[in-house]
Amino acid sequence: MDMNEPEVKTVHDLVIRNATLVDGLGNPRREGESLGVRDGRIAAMGPDVGRGAEEVDAAGRVLCPGIVDLHTHFDAQLTWDGYATPSVELGVTTVVAGNCGFTIAPCREADRDRTLRNLTHVEGMSLDALRTGVDWDFESYPEYLAMLERKGAVPNVACFVGHSSVRTYVLGEEASSRPATREEVAEMKRLVVDAMNAGAIGFSTTTLEQHNGENGIPMPSRLADEHEMFELTGALGEVGKGVFMLTKGMTSTVPWLEEIAARNGRPVMIAAMFVDPNDPERVFRELDEIGDAKGRGRELWGQVGCFPLGMEFCLSHPYPLEALLAWRPAMEAASGGEFRRILSDASFRDAVKAEARTVGVPLRFSYHQWDHMRIMEAARPENGELVGRVVGDLAREAGKDPFDWFLDHCLDGEMDSLVDCHMFNVDEDRVKELLEHPHGVLGLSDAGAHLSFLCDAGFGLHMLGHWARDRADMTLEHAVQAVTSRLADVYRIRERGRLEVGACADLLLFDPGSVGRGDRVRKWDLPAGASRVHTPARGVHGVWVNGHRVANDDGIMKNGARPGKVLRDFTD
Repeated sequence: MDMNEPEVKTVHDLVIRNATLVDGLGNPRREGESLGVRDGRIAAMGPDVGRGAEEVDAAGRVLCPGIVDLHTHFDAQLTWDGYATPSVELGVTTVVAGNCGFTIAPCREADRDRTLRNLTHVEGMSLDALRTGVDWDFESYPEYLAMLERKGAVPNVACFVGHSSVRTYVLGEEASSRPATREEVAEMKRLVVDAMNAGAIGFSTTTLEQHNGENGIPMPSRLADEHEMFELTGALGEVGKGVFMLTKGMTSTVPWLEEIAARNGRPVMIAAMFVDPNDPERVFRELDEIGDAKGRGRELWGQVGCFPLGMEFCLSHPYPLEALLAWRPAMEAASGGEFRRILSDASFRDAVKAEARTVGVPLRFSYHQWDHMRIMEAARPENGELVGRVVGDLAREAGKDPFDWFLDHCLDGEMDSLVDCHMFNVDEDRVKELLEHPHGVLGLSDAGAHLSFLCDAGFGLHMLGHWARDRADMTLEHAVQAVTSRLADVYRIRERGRLEVGACADLLLFDPGSVGRGDRVRKWDLPAGASRVHTPARGVHGVWVNGHRVANDDGIMKNGARPGKVLRDFTD
């Protein structure tokens, strides 16, 4: 060997050169750096890390950890779509499924269709797509995780064990109609403990009044009494791990959730914390209560969103209006003539109007929403000039109450025509306060759910583009940390959400000048040809999961690779 010949440095599986590294930990960016990957982990970072079997020139773009999405509903979709469409192409490398207790495991064969019909309603999913797509090669929760591992996934996947599924497994068709006996609660707790020991990230539930299944029947978890809630959340304390995630209704106070945290010594994640125009200070009062609880040594978090919560819907499937208790007669009615009769009934309309004017009822449709609702489609040619108009303006011009104008308009041939409504988080200056709040954690993408109405799976790209670049309300380093390590750490997800030697090589390469999410489009690529709303990625040039590239400049790479891991091992 020629002693003057330079020593060849370590060969990596992958080297990304000439990048601006933003490590996800809040440290200042480092320009002109390289990153080497070996065996799915970050092996080296610096100006020169040696050669790679595969090399990528970042051309000065930002390289950061892949986005972590804490609030998805991919439980059913992952059984037919290992790509978790569209999250991966939007920079997400780890998804947490099973939120709000809306899971599909455990599930007996006799309860399968009931479970799907409830998901169709509460999470806005196509029943035909679910019936066609879901692979029921499991019954128990451990069997469900094992099936996901056999099938493989592109992103990393962590899953909650969900209250409504556990309750249905034990109570069957009575799960949404009565309290559980002490013996049934004990059996539910056993199932939760088994799920936690199998690798669940925690236990999830909902007490939100508008979380209803088919025909307006409450989702099963809403029938739980205090004993049941204390026992099932107590499973986390018994096994000494896991997060309790709850979507909070009116009766679930922060002090009550603090008591649960005190009993179990486990983190409590509270959703959904939006700025509600009907009571804009409520969310900040509750975050202050969370801060008080933390001061007493209890770990509570408020899950906040970075978008206006908005969705497309039509009166034949009016998801936002179904949050109103007075809307229940319409939900319970059969379709067709009876449904139309109720919508025309003056007493029904009066009750809906009165509830919508009530101040202090959280996260319900109110009169504030009419000025944020636009006509998207018109079935009748004479209504074409209304497309793009605001419903509140149209009602004022007609001298009518907005409910009367909207219901009359839809009943006159526009029942299936879409409107677009921004409901919460519409005041961005107040949303900025949420995003900066020390007790808030970013989530609420609802990826995998409400596919016919919205697509907020690109929340991370929106943080990087809108909040860090366009509004400049935070540094890029802060925005990256908010969608990566902060989320992984709160949920005790090991070795992800950070660029550091030894961490898993989940990576996102993007152009900071153009990163964001594109305009909404509709795609017909679900099972049975069902449609979904999509917002394509902008400025994304690469996504890697455990060191394997899964997206490039053209989007997702459907090359058969399934590098994601089913995550089962979390820190205490």
